[in-house]
Amino acid sequence: MVTRTTHPKIHVLPGDLVGRIAAGEVVERPAAVVKELVDNSLDAGSTFVSIEVEDGGLARITVTDNGEGMQREDAVLAFTRHATSKIRSDQDLLAIRTLGFRGEALPSMAAVAQIQLVTTVPGASVGTRLRVRAGSIESIEDAAVPAGTHIDVRELFFNTPARKKFLKTPATEFSHILQAVQQAALAWPTVHVRLTRNGQEVLHCGAVTSFRERLMQIYRASALGEMVSVHRESPGLRIDGVTIGAEHLRGSRTPQEIFVNRRPVKNATILHAVTDAYGPLLPRGRYPRFVLFLDIDPARIDVNVHPTKREIRFSDTEAVHRLVRQAVKEALGDGADTVSASSGGGAALARVIGESLRVAPRWAGDASRVAEPSHSAQPRAGIATEPLFPASVGSEMSSTAPVARGAPVEVVPFGQMDRTYLIARVGDELQIIDQHTAHERVLYERLWRARQAESAQAQALLEPIPLELPAHQRALIEPHVEELGRLGLTIEPFGLDSFLLRSVPAALGTADGLALVQGLLEDMDEWRNYASMASKMHPVIATLACHSAVRAGRHMALSEISGLIEDWAAEGMMMTCPHGRRVALRLPGEELDRIFGRD
Repeated sequence: MVTRTTHPKIHVLPGDLVGRIAAGEVVERPAAVVKELVDNSLDAGSTFVSIEVEDGGLARITVTDNGEGMQREDAVLAFTRHATSKIRSDQDLLAIRTLGFRGEALPSMAAVAQIQLVTTVPGASVGTRLRVRAGSIESIEDAAVPAGTHIDVRELFFNTPARKKFLKTPATEFSHILQAVQQAALAWPTVHVRLTRNGQEVLHCGAVTSFRERLMQIYRASALGEMVSVHRESPGLRIDGVTIGAEHLRGSRTPQEIFVNRRPVKNATILHAVTDAYGPLLPRGRYPRFVLFLDIDPARIDVNVHPTKREIRFSDTEAVHRLVRQAVKEALGDGADTVSASSGGGAALARVIGESLRVAPRWAGDASRVAEPSHSAQPRAGIATEPLFPASVGSEMSSTAPVARGAPVEVVPFGQMDRTYLIARVGDELQIIDQHTAHERVLYERLWRARQAESAQAQALLEPIPLELPAHQRALIEPHVEELGRLGLTIEPFGLDSFLLRSVPAALGTADGLALVQGLLEDMDEWRNYASMASKMHPVIATLACHSAVRAGRHMALSEISGLIEDWAAEGMMMTCPHGRRVALRLPGEELDRIFGRD
């Protein structure tokens, strides 16, 4: 006989547990807290927003604004789930015009943190101070403060340690916060935005009148000098912004910023339209970089499709795709004007700075046999010159003592094809070798060996090179300066927002220091989720090698061809570069016999 239980299987969850579940959807990490609070400040009509962060946001996040503030009864209701001033009925959901609307942000934060809210409406003689802990209001009192709202979030995830352990390092969490603040600043150029980290100012964007001026504040002239303007309109749609010129495409995806009605979103339709516009101009392994602002009738989009409001849905996807694609295609095809960094020749300055960041390998040997492409940058005077390739495998190198991984082989160079592929007899084989990937493999092996032996040597620059970096790049590189120094890349802080480059790894020879750092930063932006620099070492060294290796299109004398192939043979003739690309096509004598019917 089967005994049936009388206890119900379904039950209503306790309120505090419901709050923590909701917090898990909305408050993924400290950056989500910052984004929601800044969104509230912008919706409140603020013209000044200040964000202060400690310990990557885990210890403290403070957001202060000069917006419209709240009455006491509104401040209390703000911590109730699904309480909002931004919608009244289901019809309002069909045309959302504000950044927030769900009424989940503050109660979700309060469920997993300790919060103090101080707020005053303009003209009021007294404001309100609330203290909330783990979702419960602990105190309400009067406060004499300026108009606006000041909200202090402390000990985030103090009662949810399982979620806390999945967070990354404070530096990584702060980089996500910085991205969220930068996005807000980009979308609202007329708002004064300030961000400090552990008491030090990291980002300060004064109010400006156009998004181009705001782009200059955040990305600096070096990036803007490579951008072209994008603009196009159709009924109910308008696209503005900038995208990278086809001649400046790189392997980095940063920035790829999309704003729809000032809301930062990830949208496959727009991304595909941008990529499609480049068409054959976009080679494999290169990506467009852009900042685009789409204005659209709110009734034509649905923003209520994701808990964190990262995604939206268009009612007419094809119209949006067509507009964006045509706008970007026109900007690229027409050779649109370079974005002006400032008045009075700022665009020209930006182009010059952009040129200085390009990789410019230099060659030693018989100058009469070296034909430099017309687009190449000149060698920097601050770096000493030396032969790029030793005369033979056994020659002494300036970096580390060579550790031969392959037996010496006889190399008979025949020449180049398309200034890209080296043709030579290597031992008893005919080989066609990609000069870039072969050199990249050599440099990678030398750097990796030096790091493992802790014997990497630095090649000091004759004069330090100043590095003025945007805030997001400063946040990326600051935690790793010491580790990069162990590789021979010596970078020192210089003032509040600059660095000095003092040396490059000796194993890289005459590498262009500026190009090296810029390429490294672009790739590091893709590695923010790595837990430590140690776990990044393989891709870091691969990037250093890639950006220092000889490029396709460079003429090489026969002696240089021989030196490179001998170096590659000494490293074991590895058949792929660190990024997985093929190095050589090898044809042994018996294969040639078979091809020509002599077997």
